[in-house]
Order: sequence, then C-alpha cells, then structure tokens
Amino acid sequence: MKIPKIKGIIDRRILINYQVDKAVLEDYLPEPFKPKLVDGKGIAGICLIRLKEIRPKGFPKQFGISSENGAHRIAVEWTENGQLKDGVYIPRRDTSSKLNAMAGGTIFPGVHHLAEFTVNESDGNYKVSFISQDNTSLSIKAKETTEWNNASVFENLECVSKFFEGGSVGYSPDKNAFEGLELKVKNWKVSLLEVASVQSSFFEDENIFPPGTVKFDNALLMKNIDHEWIGLQKIKKTF
Repeated sequence: MKIPKIKGIIDRRILINYQVDKAVLEDYLPEPFKPKLVDGKGIAGICLIRLKEIRPKGFPKQFGISSENGAHRIAVEWTENGQLKDGVYIPRRDTSSKLNAMAGGTIFPGVHHLAEFTVNESDGNYKVSFISQDNTSLSIKAKETTEWNNASVFENLECVSKFFEGGSVGYSPDKNAFEGLELKVKNWKVSLLEVASVQSSFFEDENIFPPGTVKFDNALLMKNIDHEWIGLQKIKKTF
C-alpha cells in the first residue's frame, strides 16, 4: 500500500548537516543505497521539523494535526530501472505525536519513535532538543546568521540549498522494504544558522561512526513553507 498524499505547513525546519567519511557510510547503508558525495565526503544530518495542519490531501485544514519531529538523514544515490536517482535514506524518525507513532508505515513512512521535545525560539534564537523512549537524544542551540562556514564542503549557501532541494525523495526502512516519500514545496527558501552547540547520540555513537569520521558542516533554516508529501512505490529489500 502506497502512503497517501499529505499536505500542510512546515512551520519551522532546521537541517543540521555533517560531513561523514565515505567508507563509514558505505558500511552502514543498506542496498541499494550508496552515499552521495560532495568533495569526496558523505553528507548526513538531522532534520528538526515542526509541522502544522497535516492531513490527507483533500481534507480541510481544521482536521490537520501539529507535531514536532526529528529525522536522521543520509544523502544517497541508487539505481532504479536503469536510472541513477538521488535523495535521502532515513534510518530513524522521532515524533512528539502519538498519532504519528501509531500511524508509521500507513499514513506516514517508517517507524516513528515517540519522543519528548523541548523547544525555545525567540528573536532568531533556537533551542531544540528531544529524547526518545529508548534514550536516543539530540539537542541544538543556534541563531540566525548570514555568515557562511568556510570549513564547509559546500562552496556557499546557494550550493547547499540546491543540494537539499534536489534531494526531495526519502526512504525509510520497513520490515521487508523501504517506504518512499517525496517532498513538494511551492516556495523553497533556506537561510543560515550559526550553531553554538549540537549533540546527537546517533552521530556520536562510535560503534557506527568511529572517532574522526564525522564533522559538523552547516545548519539551515526554513520557515512557513506550504508543502505536500507524495507516497512512492516501495523499494524491496535485498537480503
């Protein structure tokens, strides 16, 4: 069963992005996914997204729900019907919504872990954190800026914006397949965040990412974005 079309508002979306050694991601990613590289480095990170008025397309917004969500993402490429595709592989999703957690794999793709989110936003400053029931945690403290991180593998904001706008397709693991979802936005626009601190239990797990294989690259912000999510055909797992 394909995920139905979903629409709503991205009230706030923070993308925290890391450089990751190619070999580490090659070992971690399941078939058919391969790391998509920028200047020889893989790109991975976390999306912290607050959604409003989320409902199946065709339903009035009064029926929509709101939630805070976190998605761990890895930029990937794969071959489908002889064509090279790109997007993101999403090994883990966390949500503040009990409905999202229950509906994972039906209305929403993949398993959604129920988590407690703490959010403090004011005057261009953002403090967002969550901790899930299995103690997966993340926190970020950042503020809006126009200054580019010169240590980034991307040349500038325009380059990183195009990279993530192009990677609009995401696949999440299910029991025997990867469930796909495509993000459609009418007014794609990102700005920069200056990060004072960031902690991620996932990217700090040395069993997956040995010391020295992960480095912070940049953080981006999106606000008040009209969007739709369109369900895609599943990709069957190969064992």
